[in-house]
Amino acid sequence: MKLLNIIRITAVLFIIFIASLLLLDRWVSAQTENRIYHDPAKLPSYNVGLVLGTSKYIAKTLNPYYTYRMSAAIDLYKKHKIDVFLVSGDNAHRSYNEPRTMKRDLLKAGVPSNEIVLDYAGFRTLDSVVRAKKVFDADRFVIITQQFHCERALFIADHYNINAVCLAVKEPRRGMASFKIRIREVFARVKAMIDLFILHVQPKFLGPKEPILNPLVKTQPTVTLTEPNNNVMVETAPSSAAITTQSTLIKH
Repeated sequence: MKLLNIIRITAVLFIIFIASLLLLDRWVSAQTENRIYHDPAKLPSYNVGLVLGTSKYIAKTLNPYYTYRMSAAIDLYKKHKIDVFLVSGDNAHRSYNEPRTMKRDLLKAGVPSNEIVLDYAGFRTLDSVVRAKKVFDADRFVIITQQFHCERALFIADHYNINAVCLAVKEPRRGMASFKIRIREVFARVKAMIDLFILHVQPKFLGPKEPILNPLVKTQPTVTLTEPNNNVMVETAPSSAAITTQSTLIKH
């Protein structure tokens, strides 16, 4: 009987734990949904597009998350929705450099070198979003990534009073693989809340401001935001940004 009571209590606590995780997950989604765009045509024009990095290859196979982000970024540029790219990612070692890989693909697509700014210290989503404001002096920009990632990135941006929106790009449907990524995202959101509200975590590297100043960037006109349709180098390698690190690789 005693054992049965322990099992019951454990089951109840487990259910409460899972329910709490799901509620927090939904809260993050609800807080950010009105600033996520799915249709590039409805997205206002922005001077800066922040592309969040991820590995281009997974076991020598093209990573579709990377491919979809880059395709969407290039499409926005061709539609004149973005003037300058800030590509942010990990620079773990000489053979793994997310920002440089992204720059290479943007150049191949016809984006001029002086319209691509590299952030080598975007080790995690918090670093990428906060450094965009605190280091690169961008306070109004569009983030380019998958929807689940958009929600967490915008949640972080809100905490730092950053005026950002996000273009939710296509994500692969891979059954169990997608399910695992979504489960991991639930825990990533809880960790983000702990970092923001309890630990007050800051980016690993900050340093002095290195504003994205480019003569090709025109003054941004005032734009009235439309409601998203949810249905449907100059390469800069500033001392504060061009950081080579041997830290453990942290995926976005």
